[in-house]
Amino acid sequence: MDIVSLLLIAVIVIAFVVFMSFFPIMLWISALASGVRVGIITLVAMRLRRVIPSRIVNPMIKASKAGLGVTVNQLESHYLAGGNVDRVVNALIAAERANISLPFERAAAIDLAGRDVLQAVQMSVNPKVIETPWVAAVAKDGIEVKVKARVTVRANIDRLVGGAGEETIMARVGEGIVTTVGSSTTHKEVLENPDLISRTVLGKGLDAGTAFEILSIDIADVDVGKNIGANLQTEQAEADKRIAQAKAEERRAMAVAHEQEMKARVEEMRAKVVEAESQVPQAMAEALRSGKLGVMDYMNLKNIDADTQMRDAFGKMNGDSDKA
Repeated sequence: MDIVSLLLIAVIVIAFVVFMSFFPIMLWISALASGVRVGIITLVAMRLRRVIPSRIVNPMIKASKAGLGVTVNQLESHYLAGGNVDRVVNALIAAERANISLPFERAAAIDLAGRDVLQAVQMSVNPKVIETPWVAAVAKDGIEVKVKARVTVRANIDRLVGGAGEETIMARVGEGIVTTVGSSTTHKEVLENPDLISRTVLGKGLDAGTAFEILSIDIADVDVGKNIGANLQTEQAEADKRIAQAKAEERRAMAVAHEQEMKARVEEMRAKVVEAESQVPQAMAEALRSGKLGVMDYMNLKNIDADTQMRDAFGKMNGDSDKA
């Protein structure tokens, strides 16, 4: 075999591969055998529009076998919009089998909104149970009550687009539990009738504006927590005690400061007395020099002073003997 023949065979193989890539003959035959009429030109046009033909034809075959009235243009437009064609078709088939009204446009809108349309259909048939975490609430008597609930929800196909999710349902249920427990006179009412919480919360219409329909709210567990009222009163009493202690300490400090001030004034008065006493000898000396005070008068003053000191000494001796 010469080089020309080899080149010819290579060109033929390359041409065949290119032809098969642009003309998916096997896919067209498979669709034709399944009763789905898709023109070969349509498949080539999909290639030109950068649409993978198998992503359209295979879901179209499933839809045709399930008796769904969808067209190739609908599937292709949804694919070009960024949707999951296979999941939408599976959801339509599941809805058809469950006798749920779900048009293709609504299913496509749900898929483009970022929600799993197949899971939504399955949840419509088989409701889902959402278990809330422990929700703590305080009754009017100050006792804390902890409640855990199970919420049975079913997907609402009509509100999947624009409806709130599970987080909103759990937040509303928790709010309803807190409101119901908080309006109870005592915590014993909640323990005796836990179904009161279910009836009250379920009657609030918590599924409004959400993508779900609440079927039931069941209280899974109820537990008694701390005595919040007593703790608050204890903390308040402790705070009042600290305030009173601070005020008492403030008054004591003021009293101590006043006492120190009085002591300082006493010392000041003593200093003045000492100063005045130091001027007495000078005045007496001046009186003697000027003749206003005689020697006998001075001697009488000294005798009186000595007599006074002797009496003070006797008084101190009598006081010490009485103490003994």
